[in-house]
Amino acid sequence: MVSRTIETPPFDLIVFGGTGDLAARKLMPALYHRDQAGQIPADARIIGASRRAMSSEDYVNFVRHALKTFVAADDLTPELEAKFLARISYHAVDAGSAAGWPELAAALADKEDRVRAFYLAVGPDLFKPICEHIAAFKLVTPLARVVVEKPLGHDGASAFEVNEAISKVFAEPQVFRIDHYLGKETVQNLMALRFANRLLEPVWNAMHIDHIQITVAEDLGAGERAGYYDTSGALRDMVQNHMLQLLCLVAMEPPDRFNADEVRDEKLKILKGLVPITPTTSPLVTVRGQYKAGASAGGAVPGYLDELAVAHGTPKGTAESDTETFVAIKAEIANWRWAGVPFYLRTGKRLADRKSEIIVTFRPISHSIFSENAGQIHPNRLVIRLQPDEGVTLLTMIKDPGPGGMRLRQIPLDMTFAGTFGGRNPDAYERLLMDVMRGDQTLFMRRDELAAAWRWIDPILSAWATNHEAPKPYTAGSWGPSASIALIERDGRTWFEDVQ
Repeated sequence: MVSRTIETPPFDLIVFGGTGDLAARKLMPALYHRDQAGQIPADARIIGASRRAMSSEDYVNFVRHALKTFVAADDLTPELEAKFLARISYHAVDAGSAAGWPELAAALADKEDRVRAFYLAVGPDLFKPICEHIAAFKLVTPLARVVVEKPLGHDGASAFEVNEAISKVFAEPQVFRIDHYLGKETVQNLMALRFANRLLEPVWNAMHIDHIQITVAEDLGAGERAGYYDTSGALRDMVQNHMLQLLCLVAMEPPDRFNADEVRDEKLKILKGLVPITPTTSPLVTVRGQYKAGASAGGAVPGYLDELAVAHGTPKGTAESDTETFVAIKAEIANWRWAGVPFYLRTGKRLADRKSEIIVTFRPISHSIFSENAGQIHPNRLVIRLQPDEGVTLLTMIKDPGPGGMRLRQIPLDMTFAGTFGGRNPDAYERLLMDVMRGDQTLFMRRDELAAAWRWIDPILSAWATNHEAPKPYTAGSWGPSASIALIERDGRTWFEDVQ
């Protein structure tokens, strides 16, 4: 099967924070792979920018090291590497002053008729000064775009301030709020499964679906990021963006057409339809946890507070924090399609396994014609795996082969993308970066989406503060606090932790 790629127009990509971890680990490898696929025009330029004083030659060496570290050796050929590195240059600029900006402006001056994308791979506190300097040096062209990474604010009010600062320089159609989860092949295949097949959409509603689980689990801890993570927590870091976006794609109504505004209009309706969580309901429908010392596949691991102490440079046992590293939520959507169907969301660090998946459990059959000797009939489940092995599995009942009467068993009808399509599975950033250059915002959050997400998240934070709900401890390497099991089992259901 031949992969089809859509060409992109000529562009200049300026990566602020170009010497940072995101640029090295994700952006430069993604751009290299798109160049390898022939998707980047011959005269496209990639410009690193940060406060660090270095020459373009030094920066090329930085990118070369990133490629050798994060690109598979089989994909890294001398010819392709040289071709890609020839695109790379660097400018030292200071977000807090005019230093370096005239030189950057001069480098861009002769290419005002092409796409000009500013990628802000920096902390949100730098979004405003960088945008102000972009405006002051007249770098915004009709084809200019700005890409901003999460976190976009600490709450609804701070998110509004960040967006206001950006909107003073860039119009909304020029703003690309990136969420790498939406670039995953499986996430997009969720829309294909629903809207390109007649099989599923007629039963995609409360009449046929019992409940939906969305799990984003990490087996790693906060580690060296504990100092940053302590200002965020699992609810802000994962639920407010990644998990709510997944929920929207699962639950949204079919748009009239597959384009940016119509898809995002339907996602917005879901966010507005989420049932608010109050101080009264919070203890029943939310659980927050924090991992303590335990074990993972690599052996014994410290607890979150010990990692936080190391990050702060203080002795073990001295750190205190009520930041949650685990969240479980029972969410409900008040509309005709989903009334009465619970959406169970679960995310956390230092859990038993690393995986992201959506499990749609259908209602049991209304009547069994088989005897008890045939065995238990399990409900059908659709399992959509985002990581580590992207794919889709439909669990169905069949007859166990062989003589001896009717014996029923559940088996998976499996489609693993790596096995089906072969070759390397492109990283989410590859698709999203090319969508930026093409001006396609379908997989990016609109400002009103972000505001609606915070309107649902803020009351949960407020409820936790009002009720003084401290995080419940859980052992590293487990599936979270026991209260999260109680949350779902009160409804007669259970978490699916090893779906085969």
